[in-house]
Amino acid sequence: MGKASRTKRERRDAPPPVAPKGQRARVDARMVALIATGALVVVVAIVVGVLLATRSSPSTPGPAKLTGADRNAPASLVSDADKVGFKPTTEPGVGELESRPASAAPRPQSQSLLAVGAQAPPFTLKTPQGKNVSLASLRGKAVLLELFATWCPHCNAEAPHLRTLASQLAGPKIAFLSINGDGETAPSVYAYHRYWGLPFPALLDPSSQPGSFSSPGGSGKVSLAYGLQNFPTFYVIDPKGRIAWRSDGEQPDAALRQQLQKAANA
Repeated sequence: MGKASRTKRERRDAPPPVAPKGQRARVDARMVALIATGALVVVVAIVVGVLLATRSSPSTPGPAKLTGADRNAPASLVSDADKVGFKPTTEPGVGELESRPASAAPRPQSQSLLAVGAQAPPFTLKTPQGKNVSLASLRGKAVLLELFATWCPHCNAEAPHLRTLASQLAGPKIAFLSINGDGETAPSVYAYHRYWGLPFPALLDPSSQPGSFSSPGGSGKVSLAYGLQNFPTFYVIDPKGRIAWRSDGEQPDAALRQQLQKAANA
């Protein structure tokens, strides 16, 4: 074996060079600092991600318990509703107004809403189960009337709040009622009503452009008579059948409560 070959072998077999003790300490400290910085960046990223997710996508309540009317629905309606594939829709910023004070209630956006003091248009409509409900049957009570669509994120945000308000206020002086303003089918409206466990009737308003949860339609005659342009639209109707208050879009619970109690006690 020549000198050149031995030199290559000796270099290959020799242990790696060892840095001086002071230099090793500086390298180790630098590595620890880099690892700590990386870990901190990961933690901050996770926290920011959670906060953004929480703010942009507020948690959606799960299905509620069935009300008596929904529990006793015909098997065919239940089967068709199962096929609708309803699930609550949402979007960033939705569902934040309901918990604010009454003073945060927005002004109506639509110019076509009925005037305060006008007589509320009469109607008789059917529930998805086929039961007739008329506005006249609620005369003597203050009525909160909501016009909604099952696919509307703002309506879905309002639904659990309306359920709570109805459980607290509905009685001898106050009633709650909703009308589907998009000409949706009975299974679609039933699927929505069943999911949210609403303790008040949801009525069908048939349209020449039938809609559903997966396919928006057109407004029916009653919805048009109430000047519906935005979902949801709310009316408070006084015990004599007159418009006491109206607005559209999401509303603070406190504002709905205030307007209902005011109309009921007038």
